[in-house]
Amino acid sequence: MLAIVNIAGQQFKVTKGQEIFVHQLEAAEGADVVFDQVLMVINDDSTQIGTPTISNAHVSATVIGHQKGDKVLVFKKKRRKGYQKLNGHRQRFTKIKINSINL
Repeated sequence: MLAIVNIAGQQFKVTKGQEIFVHQLEAAEGADVVFDQVLMVINDDSTQIGTPTISNAHVSATVIGHQKGDKVLVFKKKRRKGYQKLNGHRQRFTKIKINSINL
């Protein structure tokens, strides 16, 4: 069984036991979280599509940990003007493990 679920403004295709990185969640490490915006569920023999979500469906997960992604450098330059600017950014992610998909 797999589901398409909306987590922190992004859509993810998840299955039971899968570990994924999502944008940082406000949950402690080891806490259980429930996502109720399930957009689509595919079973072995049937498919349910929500309008826009499936009522009474939810995906439960456990927070494994928080970490930062790779550093992204943004470099701006205007030629022949002496203008240079360097900015860096590291996105914060939360690693979660999908425990179950319930209808």
